[in-house]
Amino acid sequence: MSEPTPKALNNTFEVKRTVKPYNFSRPFWEATREKKLVIQYCRRTGKYQHHSRPTSIFTGRRSDLEWREVSGKGEVFSWTIAHRGPLPFQGHEPYLVVSVTLDVGVNFIANMVNCTREEIRIGMKVVPYWLPLPDGTHLLMFQPERSSN
Repeated sequence: MSEPTPKALNNTFEVKRTVKPYNFSRPFWEATREKKLVIQYCRRTGKYQHHSRPTSIFTGRRSDLEWREVSGKGEVFSWTIAHRGPLPFQGHEPYLVVSVTLDVGVNFIANMVNCTREEIRIGMKVVPYWLPLPDGTHLLMFQPERSSN
């Protein structure tokens, strides 16, 4: 008897998304046009921060911030399977939502794609997956890091 096929989770690629960035988050969204991940870095403290903010969460000063490109690689810190999604995700359930700790130490919450419920686990290594949006930007999602064997 053969093993049952793992139940695929919905990748939510068909969900319509509209991004309305704040002025202070524009560098983040502009970098996604080239599938690059940039996040804010506080020069004074040597720490990264995410979500984008108008000032450093460490010093409260705007002048301490700069944008730095990071790889987007990380590992799953926590995860859940959404069985009832809010609009516009209704009808696209179930789908996987993860909290990923990036290699630079900040957490990102995003959809996880190309992963079954049998595969997902705390500590799983992940890499970015860039979903194209109608305006030319991309939405950051994550997918399992697969070896090239």
